[in-house]
Amino acid sequence: MDTQALKDSWHLVSRSGDQVPLYFYSVLFLMNPDVRDMFPVSMARQRDKLVGALGRVISNVDRIEEVVPVLQQLGRDHRKFAVTATHYPAVGQALLATLEHFLGDRWTPQLAHDWTQAYNLVAQVMVEAANDASKTSPPWWEAEIVGHEMRTLGIAVIRARMNYQYPFRPGQSASISYAMRPRVWRFYSFANAPRQDNTIDLHVRMVDGGVLSSALVMGARRGDMLRVGAAVGERLTLTPDVQGDLLMIGGGTGLAPLKALVEQIAYEGPTRRVDLVVGARNSRELYDYEALAKMAAEHPWLNVVPVVSHDPFYRGTRGYAVDVALQGWRGQHVYVCGSEEMAQATVGRLLDAGVPTEQIHFDEFTSDKGRES
Repeated sequence: MDTQALKDSWHLVSRSGDQVPLYFYSVLFLMNPDVRDMFPVSMARQRDKLVGALGRVISNVDRIEEVVPVLQQLGRDHRKFAVTATHYPAVGQALLATLEHFLGDRWTPQLAHDWTQAYNLVAQVMVEAANDASKTSPPWWEAEIVGHEMRTLGIAVIRARMNYQYPFRPGQSASISYAMRPRVWRFYSFANAPRQDNTIDLHVRMVDGGVLSSALVMGARRGDMLRVGAAVGERLTLTPDVQGDLLMIGGGTGLAPLKALVEQIAYEGPTRRVDLVVGARNSRELYDYEALAKMAAEHPWLNVVPVVSHDPFYRGTRGYAVDVALQGWRGQHVYVCGSEEMAQATVGRLLDAGVPTEQIHFDEFTSDKGRES
């Protein structure tokens, strides 16, 4: 298998931008019309995800050992779309047809053979992971909404009770679906540590163009049902190698997984000090401060600092959360969560200030992951 040829050919194809996924899905749905119902009615956000991920992974198949965990997670996670082993050949055929179309004369029998081999390897890893997961867990869990509270304009805190025991760790997230937006899944972080009553809390911000977030914030009611995929993500969890005090920086609803970590530390015992800096553009967006202040009053080891960046009438600490946080950095591990823009800017500022890379923990999500808040 000529891995360099795979890389070069994908680089050429990707130059065509949005035309690539458009052609791919046209071929896929024409050749296999039955799979159309597996996708959302609107393909605006979905359009580039599948073909883009396939191209990037397959063209780097020479480093397959590095991407195997990612492929295994994709295989497990795609069970929620009712994907089975029988669907993979159709996707492979559409991918090869797309490559042939955009490569033209550069598409040779040898290149077709190499792409086929690479795709089959990727599909095998995903199918095996899905089959293994089906032996121990369902493709999704059902959760009944038992609480829906509008905290401020466009932000709601939702509590839901899972129908079965749901394994997750503080700091993890899961893809969520709601009947009002069928076949649309988006990732949300849990805002709590596991509880005996099997409930989870979600902090949801309504974003422009967010079809699921708007439905959850404005349309969801007590008694409505959610579907919840398996918990994923390790980057924001507390691992045994993270010792000592912690500094946490949360922006907007990025507070959610950090609050879950605080709950975990409270349950396990106050063995460390936690400084939690909560950033918002204005005071209205400090939607969970009352609950955080109560936690700080109950736990002397927790220090909560609200910071507002764009409200000249705010009487508390003003500025950017990362700048305020750095004033109290004493060598602690730092946990960061917020929008993609906030996370990238914060991590860059931390690195510039001398915080070691290995002590910075953040979720490297992108819009491809399908997160809406």
